[in-house]
Amino acid sequence: MKIAGLNLDIVWKNKTENFQLIEKELQNQEADLFLLPEMFSTGFCMDASEVADRNQESLEFLKKMAKEKNAAFCGSASVEEDGKFYNRMYFIQPDSKVDFYDKRHLFSFSGEDKIYTPGRERIVVNYKGFRILLQVCYDLRFPVFARNNGDYDMILYVANWPEKRVGAWGHLLKARAIENLSFVFGLNRIGTDGNNLFYQESSHCFFADGKEISEKSGNIISAELNMEELKDFRNHFQFLNDRDSFSIQL
Repeated sequence: MKIAGLNLDIVWKNKTENFQLIEKELQNQEADLFLLPEMFSTGFCMDASEVADRNQESLEFLKKMAKEKNAAFCGSASVEEDGKFYNRMYFIQPDSKVDFYDKRHLFSFSGEDKIYTPGRERIVVNYKGFRILLQVCYDLRFPVFARNNGDYDMILYVANWPEKRVGAWGHLLKARAIENLSFVFGLNRIGTDGNNLFYQESSHCFFADGKEISEKSGNIISAELNMEELKDFRNHFQFLNDRDSFSIQL
């Protein structure tokens, strides 16, 4: 399976411009799965009452793109539902099947926990023979929540992770791959946001041994994922068999 992630310089609070920019950047790209950053349509914004989707704008855009490209699309958006706000990660398959994950760990340092509602479910999506765990940005710092219980083959992280802390981002992505014997694809935004935070290009895809397997061309980071290679690696190094048994109380 080929994954292509877009290192997007998100236009602050402007859905129309972001949708147009994404279409332009991806018009000549081919992949089985396209990945977009956290809050790809607005930037990581705490003005939820102003920017949150009330009419599924970001979801409808992803559906449109999935149909046009005959590929899955994944990214998160600010969403309002039943009077609450969520940082919602969508996974749209080419047939318009929708799965979503609401970000569990909200970034208290920025006040996200005061505005958005945390998710209550851990979501694994099945697509093209891969079981994919959906995660958003700050979730990366909490390995217990992402622990592989033998139920997934890859983790997708979408993020707005600033340059000031980007060293942790790279190290933690690699750690999640190694400790969970899984592919890990982490897509970060680029550019400067409305809070004057700078985001350097720092997206990665790692194999289960921690080896970087992505290639970068312009604003596109891509990787070819081979499920048989992962199975062989897991059969040889059966470290997950020795994992601790526990349950998470949400």
